Amino acid sequence: MTYSLNLCVAALLFTIACSSPSARFDQQASALGLDKQELMGEVYSHTVYKNSPVQDTSELHVYLGGDGTPWIDRKIIAWDPTPRNPVGLRLMALDDAPSIYLGRPCYHGSSGSSACSPILWTYERYSKTVTESMSSVLQKIVDQGAYRELVLIGFSGGGGIAMFLAAEFPQTRQVVTLAGNLDTEAWTRLHDYDELIGSENPKSMPPLREEIQQYHLAGEKDDNIPPWMIEAAIQTQRSSQFITFEEFTHACCWEKIWKRMLNCLHDSCEWNKQGSIIAVEN
Repeated sequence: MTYSLNLCVAALLFTIACSSPSARFDQQASALGLDKQELMGEVYSHTVYKNSPVQDTSELHVYLGGDGTPWIDRKIIAWDPTPRNPVGLRLMALDDAPSIYLGRPCYHGSSGSSACSPILWTYERYSKTVTESMSSVLQKIVDQGAYRELVLIGFSGGGGIAMFLAAEFPQTRQVVTLAGNLDTEAWTRLHDYDELIGSENPKSMPPLREEIQQYHLAGEKDDNIPPWMIEAAIQTQRSSQFITFEEFTHACCWEKIWKRMLNCLHDSCEWNKQGSIIAVEN
């Protein structure tokens, strides 16, 4: 009996360990009570997760995840780049407002599609091809829901994507980046990575419209995208606040402050650089 039980446990652990990143992502989304759907852009399919808010509103929160794992050990191209640590998904699960998590092309189990190529999640992960496909899907969602205001929220590489999309949508009211990769050239130099040939650098884009409120959050213990890199990248951005959190690393511990940040977005708060709210407009 004990032997059979041990075999069952071992088989279960093996199944979990061998499940794909996209399958594990789906499992976590389901556990968080989020719904999944597939939407086509002009060329690529995109996975979209959404919550089920109680109230109707004209505002939509759009969550954008990080780059995931384009490479394994910096040498081998990953067959499934879907994020292993879905920070953006967990943040969205804390949000009571109508919200979606918009996946990138060729992520979430679609990397084997005939339209996909590994270059799209490696060197061209911030390319116009990627952002235009995401933009086309987001436009469909906005039209279907008749949303008049957008709040774009990007973690890590999703921060750069959020900046690109914000420039495309006149409905954009606010942008929030968390440990955002807002200067890809400085980032590749810091880590001695290959240049992201074919990608756009968020730092090189024109400043966003002044009426768009920007909050750029950084962890002081983040050695992947350090605070100085984020602060330097937003020097030309108007209506932007740079906020640091002393004990935070790249992926930890954004959930701790997220409810407070959501309340701040609603009330148009002003923060100091050390992560404390110092003023509320409304």
